[in-house]
Amino acid sequence: MTLHHTAWPAPGAPGNLLGGVAIGDVPSKPAVDWPLQHLRAPLLSAGAASLHEVWRTDEPVASGHSEGIQWRRSADVLMGVIELPEDAGNDTPLQAASQLVYERVFALLRAQGTPHLWRVWNYLADINGESHGLERYRQFNQGRYTAFVQAQRDTGGQVPAACAIGVAGGPLSVAFLAGTSPLVPLENPRQVSAWNYPAQHGPRAPSFSRAALAYPRGQEVLFVSGTASIVGHETVHPGDVAAQCHETVRNLECIVREANRVARSAQPFSLAGLSHRVYVRHAGDAGTVRRTLQPLLRGAPFVCVQGDICRADLLVEIESQALHPLDPA
Repeated sequence: MTLHHTAWPAPGAPGNLLGGVAIGDVPSKPAVDWPLQHLRAPLLSAGAASLHEVWRTDEPVASGHSEGIQWRRSADVLMGVIELPEDAGNDTPLQAASQLVYERVFALLRAQGTPHLWRVWNYLADINGESHGLERYRQFNQGRYTAFVQAQRDTGGQVPAACAIGVAGGPLSVAFLAGTSPLVPLENPRQVSAWNYPAQHGPRAPSFSRAALAYPRGQEVLFVSGTASIVGHETVHPGDVAAQCHETVRNLECIVREANRVARSAQPFSLAGLSHRVYVRHAGDAGTVRRTLQPLLRGAPFVCVQGDICRADLLVEIESQALHPLDPA
């Protein structure tokens, strides 16, 4: 399994694609027969209005649809994408949509024999807005948590790496990677585990790990969840985007150290060896973010996307991944 970045609209031959995401100024979601998430957010990186990020495999693939999920799988890895509008008839439409999406995901994973959810990308409109007496991100967390519980899944500890980012509009959009082998969840000693947040952050804590190691055949993949300027469980450096960049990278460095402590591959993970996606709340901060992160990330590639972070006082968030080969046994 490999990750590729290509200019839109040409992702290459689709036969060995597991799935991907179209980021930026894409007029409409293309009709393709493989899972493609449309991230409806401006691409802030210089030189391109849009980007195609795809996961490939050298193995044969099978495709299908299940309850609104478009999916494709190899022998040991499955990728899926689902978009679900919020039903205004529900008392808490986003909570209901979140629960239903995850119920469908878990049903698919059971049916396909890929029960281990590795990585999830969640995008929702107006993430920091309030409706029905509760912030929308907290509604999303409640729905996700309920689906985990009803599927008899762990809500803390053995949970996937994930992000949840706000966009200007559109349905709840969820993409995911899962596999036949269990993940190794990773936490950050500088931070309270998200699934153990105190009640001040919402009635249900978020169901994700700070990072995870996954093991598709012959590989070790590090997925780093959306990471921000949080120490303990509190936001630090509110209002200072450059300082938040520095703090976020300190958290990334700590996560990489934790990964290397348990990793199986001979090559250690490093900030320079990761690829990064950077979400920037205010487009006007993109220049500052790029200038600040370029030396901190030690030359690693990154793209900047305009997106709202799960807390209103967070200005930047970074997610990352890297793939290493495993030596044959």
